Amino acid sequence: MTATDTTPAHLAAAEPFVPIQTRSERPTSFDPADFGRPTGREVNWRLSDLKRLAPLLVDEETESGDDLGIDYDVDALVERGLLVESTGHDVAPRGEVFRPEDAISAIAWKRCPNALHIRLPEGQEQAEPIIVRLRGTGAERHANAHIVVEAMPGSVATVVLHHAGSAQYAQNLEVIVRDGARLTLISVQDWEDDAVHAAAHQAVVGEGAFLKHMVVSFGGGVVRVNPSVRLAGHRAEGEMYGLSFADSGQHIESQVFLFHEGVETRGDVLYKGALQGEGARSVWVGDVLIGKGATGTDSYEKNQNLVLTDGARADSIPNLEIQTGDIAGAGHASATGRFDDEQLFYLQSRGIEEEEARRLVVIGFLMEIVQKIGVPEIEERLAEAIEEELRRGAGLAPARKAGA
Repeated sequence: MTATDTTPAHLAAAEPFVPIQTRSERPTSFDPADFGRPTGREVNWRLSDLKRLAPLLVDEETESGDDLGIDYDVDALVERGLLVESTGHDVAPRGEVFRPEDAISAIAWKRCPNALHIRLPEGQEQAEPIIVRLRGTGAERHANAHIVVEAMPGSVATVVLHHAGSAQYAQNLEVIVRDGARLTLISVQDWEDDAVHAAAHQAVVGEGAFLKHMVVSFGGGVVRVNPSVRLAGHRAEGEMYGLSFADSGQHIESQVFLFHEGVETRGDVLYKGALQGEGARSVWVGDVLIGKGATGTDSYEKNQNLVLTDGARADSIPNLEIQTGDIAGAGHASATGRFDDEQLFYLQSRGIEEEEARRLVVIGFLMEIVQKIGVPEIEERLAEAIEEELRRGAGLAPARKAGA
């Protein structure tokens, strides 16, 4: 006699839901509807400030228009012949690298008909940094953007994207480093306190090419910059550095992905953050994937956070996935803590007052990142910004203006 399953269909066991944890397995789509609205339970949203990011999750034309929330100063690009005619959705190289990984980046792709395309001429070295200034026109203004930075073979340059003012800004940044090119790309978030900025950076590095990618975040109410770098070519190199200083009420976040795809690639990831004030929050998630064919890889990632006051919180999650056993080396590390008592004692024992000793410790901690920029004038400006943040925390400098 054969047993018959009489369990009602609606009570039958369903297939267990297994959430996607590995960064490389996340779905991509150019259609915002494919992602749905995040609930905060998703692995890529669970540490984010979804309440303040909500305006960037609306897929509709805004009253002010999708291109009026940001003023772009591109005069220097025009003068140097580096600005390419606007690139539409279906015009190369837009989309050569970029694939939206979440609803915000998909909406930004859809709502930005023309990309800002910067092309660095083949075989040429740009002696001076290329600085693009983006200024928000108001906290109530919304803007979507797609920016392409294309370093042609053998080119050498430093490109700086400097964000200031106030806006609700969703930005996609597509970086293409062709064979033999060397590019330093620095994104500076120097917003007013009411700005909301979510950015997805996606880059590919070709054979024998080099990319130094830096994220520097001081201002903004919520700043979420998620960079992804794919080392595709033989002996491609990628360095990913980050510096943040979160004050009371600020949420600064980066979800970093470094994918070693080519043979004998080298990668280095180092993000540092300082936090002070009630409700100051930083989130860092670092994923490194060494692919099956990435033999000879040398890779390391590290995140360090310095919590300066009570009421501040830093989340740090490093992940490393290795799919081949033939590598030169790989590792990851994370550390979050308060002042090193031994460092303070050493400085105070030499006659330095406690407040000055604390200032020196913080500056020394963060300047390791600043000094990796390699452009003196930019390093000097960031050093001044760190000093200003410390003075603000001590009540010696005014709070950032809102709505300026």
